[in-house]
Amino acid sequence: MPQPDEVDVDVLIVGAGPTGLFAAYYAGFRGLRVGVLDSLPEPGGQVNAMYPEKDIYDVAGFPAVRGRDLVDSLLAQAEPFDPVYLLGHRADELERHSGEDGPDTFTVTTHRGTRIEAKSVIITGGIGTFTPRPLPAAQEYEGNGLAYFVRKLDDYKDTDVVIVGGGDSAFDWAQALHSRAASVTLVHRRETFRAHPTTVSAVRETDVEIITNAQVSKVDGNGSIESVEITGSDGAVRTVPCQRIIAALGFTANLGPLLKWGVDVENRRHIPVDTAMRTNVAGVFAAGDINDYPGKVRLIAVGFGEAATAVNNAAHHIDPGQPVFPGHSTDAPAAA
Repeated sequence: MPQPDEVDVDVLIVGAGPTGLFAAYYAGFRGLRVGVLDSLPEPGGQVNAMYPEKDIYDVAGFPAVRGRDLVDSLLAQAEPFDPVYLLGHRADELERHSGEDGPDTFTVTTHRGTRIEAKSVIITGGIGTFTPRPLPAAQEYEGNGLAYFVRKLDDYKDTDVVIVGGGDSAFDWAQALHSRAASVTLVHRRETFRAHPTTVSAVRETDVEIITNAQVSKVDGNGSIESVEITGSDGAVRTVPCQRIIAALGFTANLGPLLKWGVDVENRRHIPVDTAMRTNVAGVFAAGDINDYPGKVRLIAVGFGEAATAVNNAAHHIDPGQPVFPGHSTDAPAAA
């Protein structure tokens, strides 16, 4: 997508995950010009970067929907309103400009020098930028057998796969790959797991080998991975064949420059909002996993509702003559 040097929009959405993409649709529905900014090179946020092949079960109306398909549908939903996508841009600076005859406006400058003029900003950045925790024994094979996220399940077909980790991602990948891969071995440094007990039980019923109280201590191969050594807490060493390693060790998150925007942030992680999704800065709203309030539940489905609330209140902020609630989409005339 072309990346202009200057952009002028009504609403700038910072974060192109599911919540941000739904906000882009809803802002377009409200007749607002929309910009969507994200530091990742593709839309979809964590869903597209971390689990595009996983089924998601808690989106209303879908018994199950693959992450990649959900993102594609959200993009298609927003497409008629022609949002401006600024991908691969990190939002660095926020400037506030006093409005002479109305509310303040904003200029957001990205790390690539693009300036976005906006009348309102909606932060939907999830957890901010995220960096996978490394697997020291295998770092030299990154991109050549070592992966942190599974982009395509078929890439693992008929291979020996070692998954390192004990959380939901590790067990989800084990469950998804055991019928495709030649073998799947899951290695975790503890006896207990952080993953959901239902998923753990389901994986135990497959032919996945689960090795606990152990870690991958060495990776062998000539240009590509051929085997790994697994060392137990008792010092015993075992070698297993392996061509693919998935390091599902979690990640570190960072809100980065957003911390300097003057927006209140709790524990360097979450942005407090009121029932209108307003932050402490007039004209700046937050929706999705990044915001917080009493009773907050972090689900994609909740983020969709918060996105609509934020957009409606942003529209009213921009033009107080506009109602917060514009009516239902079914009340709108049919497209020609």
